[in-house]
Amino acid sequence: MTIVGIELPQVGESVTEAVIGKWLKQPGDTIHKFDALVEVVTDKVSMEFPAPYTGTLKSIEAKEGDTVPMGVVIAQMEIEGAAEDLVQEEEPEPNRVGTLIQGANVGPTGGTFQDTALEAQQDREAVPSKMVTRPTSSQSTENRNYSPVVARLAGANGIDLTTITGTGRDGRVTKQDVQAVIDSGQPAAPIIPDGALIEDRVIKATPVRQMIASHMVKSVNEIPHAWSTVEVDMTGLMTCRSAQRGLFRERHGVDLTFLAFTTYAVSNAIKDNPFINSSWEDGSIRLKGRINLGIAVAAPDGLVVPVLHDADREGITGLARRLAPLVERARSGSLSLDDVQGGTFTLNNTGTLGSILGGAIINHPQAAIVTTEAIVKRPVVLSGPQGDAIAIRSMMNICLSFDHRIIDGAEASAFLQSFKRNLEVWSADSELN
Repeated sequence: MTIVGIELPQVGESVTEAVIGKWLKQPGDTIHKFDALVEVVTDKVSMEFPAPYTGTLKSIEAKEGDTVPMGVVIAQMEIEGAAEDLVQEEEPEPNRVGTLIQGANVGPTGGTFQDTALEAQQDREAVPSKMVTRPTSSQSTENRNYSPVVARLAGANGIDLTTITGTGRDGRVTKQDVQAVIDSGQPAAPIIPDGALIEDRVIKATPVRQMIASHMVKSVNEIPHAWSTVEVDMTGLMTCRSAQRGLFRERHGVDLTFLAFTTYAVSNAIKDNPFINSSWEDGSIRLKGRINLGIAVAAPDGLVVPVLHDADREGITGLARRLAPLVERARSGSLSLDDVQGGTFTLNNTGTLGSILGGAIINHPQAAIVTTEAIVKRPVVLSGPQGDAIAIRSMMNICLSFDHRIIDGAEASAFLQSFKRNLEVWSADSELN
């Protein structure tokens, strides 16, 4: 028998620490490989971390609520055999090489993050859920095993979690269980009568919100933000989408979204402007070899940024097919580690919220973030062979926040103009690639 330390895995280069949410196993429990061991919360995702071995949990080194650095030992397990015999190292897949620029010296760098999280998730999903009747008022909510997403959704709708029968693993209450109660019409929190005295309330921030706050402060403190915007005529693109949307869904089974067009346009703009896809490293600039787009998505427990890897290798059709399930996993809280790691640039669609102009905070340590704002019809002066004319066009602003240590106004403007051209090229009869 061997005692091995269970380390908190590295999620990505911008994530240096995580909060221990809930321990799902206790010392003395017999654990099988890929069993859900502990809930881990970062500013990117809240997920269950699977046990890397089969054995017995001997001790817990990191308590619930503790903030711990990636790579530290959070628990001890007793396993059969030697630890080195149980870990199968794999050769990293071939990867495009990034570039580190320091003065005039340019050298290659590479490497990929290896983990078994996706395999573990698939293994867990293959296990059928068990229906367990949970106790009601005899236990307090604080002692129950609720994820942050479940607790927040229930609190927002005035639902007592102790009255819900869980259908998740080991009888845990899932987000779907809570949503089912909401859909059934159970009354929400009591409505305060007119004229009643409303006191201030102090609400403890969830671990996800705390991590987001910490990450945003770090970004603003360490990155000198600058900002630029241009307006885009989206009339042709909207005509193209309207003309081909129905047939596209019939052929491919997913919607032809504006996000597919903007993702395609921004990926190609990045290829023409590589400094946009970089990061600052101790006086040097790392140009990223791959274009991995972070797509900002509003989820029930806060903003999440799933990553569309190698976005520049796909056309509109391929991007639409990949984006649909990725965004759905983000909104349902079922992202895997692979879904949130490796981002090199972030695309944020604040236009869905009605925003027409804004300056986003850069996703540290990336060099830039772009927002696509609301599409608004308004009169525009058009120049042509017969002179100027006024027409009603569908206009949108694209706004770039950038790290001024790496990118100057000229580079920022070149990127925005390239992005603009890629969005304005479409018409009703354009062929979708």
